[in-house]
Amino acid sequence: MKKLALFTISFFVYFTINAQSIIGAWESLSVSESGKQLKHIVIFADGYQVLTTYEADTGKFIHTNGGTWKLEGDIMTEKVEFHTDNAELIGTESNFKVRLTDNEIEVVDTGMTMKRIDNGSPGKLRGAWLMSGRIRDGKTQLRDTNRPRKTMKILSGTRFQWIAYNTETKEFKGTGGGTYTTKNGKYTENIEFFSRDNSKAGLSLEFNYDLIDGKWHHSGSSSKGQPINEIWSVRE
Repeated sequence: MKKLALFTISFFVYFTINAQSIIGAWESLSVSESGKQLKHIVIFADGYQVLTTYEADTGKFIHTNGGTWKLEGDIMTEKVEFHTDNAELIGTESNFKVRLTDNEIEVVDTGMTMKRIDNGSPGKLRGAWLMSGRIRDGKTQLRDTNRPRKTMKILSGTRFQWIAYNTETKEFKGTGGGTYTTKNGKYTENIEFFSRDNSKAGLSLEFNYDLIDGKWHHSGSSSKGQPINEIWSVRE
């Protein structure tokens, strides 16, 4: 997984070269040792990113890592907040050199490239969000988004991924993602991978959503059929 970590961080680097064109989602394909086609997806939001690898045909989850990023010249700096294969990397920073065009990212001196999926459009919910509360029995229960245990959701124009993790204990709790749409007050997730249960790949879940005072209100039923009514806040 060392190559995968380098692969991930390298992608981050590319994006930073041009902040306007970095934002969005990017994709690369490879083949595993067992002959399975793997899909690598990177989502970049302002200041935060996530890379995930899963089997293209089955949705079997393989790996995810991510955190914060910034660009200075052509050098990307990534600080790892979560990593499914190496907890020792959490909290560390890495620097990489990248080249970026409108539709492709190349990691310098590695030959690794990724193709653009979207540029952040249409993306009504584009960005990095933190779970900041729930509504139960009509009562709002807020949570401190600065605490180590976080549930973050990163969205591009067409793709989403949520990640639950703890920066203090370095525990990874779970993740899931795929494509999404926002139409007529409905937010629909089309799941392509789910770390806790690979059989969830292929499901589509529809939710009600609204933006109220800059917060994302999200209600419906979870992948287990349980009712949810959540509040998400933009991550600063």
